[in-house]
Formats: sequence, C-alpha cells, structure tokens
Amino acid sequence: MFTLLQASAEVVAQEVVATQELNFSLWNMAVKGGWLMLVLLGLSIAAIYIFGQKWWAIRKAANIDKNFMNEIRNLIHEGKINAAIELCKNDNSPIARLVEKGIERIGRPLSDIQAAVENTGNVEVAKLEKNLPILATISGGAPMIGFLGTVAGMIQAFFNMSQAGNNIDITLLSGGIYTAMVTTVGGLFVGIIAYFGYNYLTSKISDLVFMMESTTIEFMDMLHEPADTIK
Repeated sequence: MFTLLQASAEVVAQEVVATQELNFSLWNMAVKGGWLMLVLLGLSIAAIYIFGQKWWAIRKAANIDKNFMNEIRNLIHEGKINAAIELCKNDNSPIARLVEKGIERIGRPLSDIQAAVENTGNVEVAKLEKNLPILATISGGAPMIGFLGTVAGMIQAFFNMSQAGNNIDITLLSGGIYTAMVTTVGGLFVGIIAYFGYNYLTSKISDLVFMMESTTIEFMDMLHEPADTIK
C-alpha cells in the first residue's frame, strides 16, 4: 500500500514539473522570438483595435428604426419637410443621412435628387471602409514577418554551427529552429485574426450597402408618387 502511494506521488510530481516546464516555455516564447515578436504584438493590437472600432461603427450604422421610412413618408406627404430633415438628423445614421440629402433636394429634378443620394451613399460607404485596407495588410504582412523570423532563426542556427567547428552541439541547431518556429506561429496567429476580422467586416458592410440601396429605391419611389400627395 505504501509503495502504491509513493508511486502515485511520484507521478503527480512529474506531472507538476512537466506543467511548470510547459508554462515556462510558453511564457518565454516571445523572448525567444526576438524583436520581431514586438512587431507582431504591435500589429495584433492594431488589428484588434481596428476590428473593434469598425464593428461598433457598422453595428451602430445598421441600427435603424423599422418605421423610419414610414415616418418620413408621412411627414413629406403632410408637407413637413423641415420636420423630416430634423428626424433624419436625430437618427444620425448613414441611411438617415442619405435620405436627408434627398429631402433637401426636393423640388429639383428627380435625376438630381437620385444623384445626390447616391453620392452621399458612396461617401458613407467610404467612411465605413476606412482603415479596412490596414487590416487586410496586417492579414497578409504578419505571416511574412513571421517567415522572416524563421529565415533569420535558421541563418543564426547555421552560423552558430559554422563557428563551432568540430564541437557541434545539437542545441546550436535546436535553439535557432525554436526561435524560427516561434515567429512563424506568431505571424500566422496575427494574420489569421486579421484575415477573419477583415472578411467579417466586409460582409457586414455589404449587408449595410444593400440596406442603403433598398432605402434609396424606396425613397425614390416615394418621390414618384402622384404630385398631389407631396405638398
């Protein structure tokens, strides 16, 4: 019985030591990766910041009252143009701003109104897409920086071996390979985060653009209604 307890204690102790060694290795991965890991850390912070900022902006832009266009229609039919403009300003969303631009042009040819609304929509989409190219660049550049660290680590390993002469030790090669692999993993990790974040935001912007186009069509149809309904 005592022997079994002693053996179990030894197994537990070995597992604890192994866990400590693993944690120690993970903790020192960034140090082993060298200064390139600082670059990857900066890129990861920038990617997370841009993603969070754009996600919040897109979410806020897509949050519009379902009865917004009905209220706009009622106000325009009642001749309350200023009230309709004020309603758009209070909503403060891309869809409201392009409708506001169209309302301000009421009385002009319909082609001019449509052009003004479309131009406003293009400006709003450009605002939403701002900084997305940076996120796309990070998704492609971070893995390349990781590969640069891989090549640098391998060069360092073979250089150390060449300087060792006949006293070649396997640690000379393994240390360089370890550094190379750390930067590769770091670069791929940052690149994957930025890649999926970029595609997610792009899809959300596409959905919002569809909503803006639908609103433009609905607004123009409203203006094509019989003239006696719009005072």
